[in-house]
Amino acid sequence: MSLKVLILVSALIVIVNCKSVIVGQILDHNNFVRKVHERTVEANAIPLFKREEEVQFEYPIADQKIKGIAIKDLENGLAEPSITRGGIGFSFVNIKLKSERGSGYKFLIEIYA
Repeated sequence: MSLKVLILVSALIVIVNCKSVIVGQILDHNNFVRKVHERTVEANAIPLFKREEEVQFEYPIADQKIKGIAIKDLENGLAEPSITRGGIGFSFVNIKLKSERGSGYKFLIEIYA
């Protein structure tokens, strides 16, 4: 029992230290969800400036809805991703990526439907 608690606490510490965002269902259980979009987005650091980018995705079939979104921080940096419009239950999503001053970012964005 104590080993399970130790693993859970370790997992929570890892989740707290990275800036990844995972919402909805991203695991495939009996072909219920599937990955429909994958994209790597990165920006290099510019001294004294913050880097910002808005990433948009719209599902081409109007009756399909997004069931899961995973925005994974590949560099474990200080950049912050956020979902600004749409998302779970919609056919579109807008994601804002914003770096800390003087640093860049690299994210893997995965959309599931």
